[in-house]
Amino acid sequence: MSTSSTRTARPLSSVLKPARNAHVQFLVFGALLCLLPVLAQAGGLRNSTLSTLAFVLIYAIVALGLNLLLGYSGLISLGTAGFVGLGAYLAAYFQDDLRLGFWLALLAALVLPTLIGLLVGVVSLRVRSIYLAIASLCISEILLKTFEQLEWFTRGTAGKQSKYPVVFGLQTDRATMFVIIVIALVVVMMVTHNTVHGQLGRALHTMRSSEVAAQAMGVNVLKYKLFAFSLATLYAGLGGALYLFFLRSSYPSTWNLFMSLNIIAMVVVGGLRSIFGTVAGAFVIFAVPELVLKKLPVIGDVAGLPYIFSGVLIVVVIMFFPAGLKGLADLVRRPFQRLRGDRGEAGPPAARPPDSDRPSPPGAGRAAADQTAVKEGRPA
Repeated sequence: MSTSSTRTARPLSSVLKPARNAHVQFLVFGALLCLLPVLAQAGGLRNSTLSTLAFVLIYAIVALGLNLLLGYSGLISLGTAGFVGLGAYLAAYFQDDLRLGFWLALLAALVLPTLIGLLVGVVSLRVRSIYLAIASLCISEILLKTFEQLEWFTRGTAGKQSKYPVVFGLQTDRATMFVIIVIALVVVMMVTHNTVHGQLGRALHTMRSSEVAAQAMGVNVLKYKLFAFSLATLYAGLGGALYLFFLRSSYPSTWNLFMSLNIIAMVVVGGLRSIFGTVAGAFVIFAVPELVLKKLPVIGDVAGLPYIFSGVLIVVVIMFFPAGLKGLADLVRRPFQRLRGDRGEAGPPAARPPDSDRPSPPGAGRAAADQTAVKEGRPA
């Protein structure tokens, strides 16, 4: 009884342990990030650096949604920036114009982009690959023109101004909003991890490999495409709302194709189907030009040159590291894992019984069977 229960409990623990460890890693990562505002208030970190890191985390939330599309589902979108901008303007309109508060503004920034994402998912049944990318780009351009022309909603090219929200009756500031962004990122990382490591993730992986094979296996392609697009646009709307609440302004020129390409670069450089890799890719694409390259003697003096770094980096990654930063990390970690495995497998040589390597004489097996039969009283 105990043996059978042990056999059934062991696979269960082996399944739950990786997920539990991943959640702990996300929480530890978030706790370390929450120390940055304290470090900034103590003078150990510039406020501009803290703002740059906040935008890195916001873009990481958006890039995780695109990674869910591109990496796990095999669907491409060039309209991510439009959905982020829509989330930003909805949050500003509901909080400042309608004065409905933080939570209703956040809810509006999540719901409407998600509904539009469902429509894009329906379109994805008719078009694929590059045509799907063009269709999503068209939707993003429509949203961009709407941001420019719909002045009662967006204030046009003059930009929409906002203020720090009131959350749970407390007036937030830059440090508080940074902590809220970190909490949102950790929640998004957990939701993404649970999604891709469950039944939904297996269905998306099958659909990414071959839609025909997925349909033959009983996967509802329409259902999972709608789910992938809706979750990706929900992340984009969340990122847009956090962007608005942190920066307190939004301009139509921000939500252009350049931003969509940068978000794709974050996914590619960080590594497809990698959660921490996406966050690292957001840091490399957005923070490295701002915090490092602009301060170099030659590169920083030429306007726009630091941003060429993103395009060059994508080419280098595709050519030499197709798995992105995640693949590079695995490549560095592999020799240490091999060395640790060799040490774990090493041990004293097993004792060999004497004369065990000598061949048995002919009929030895039959003679031993006859002797056993005689001892048991059976006929040989």
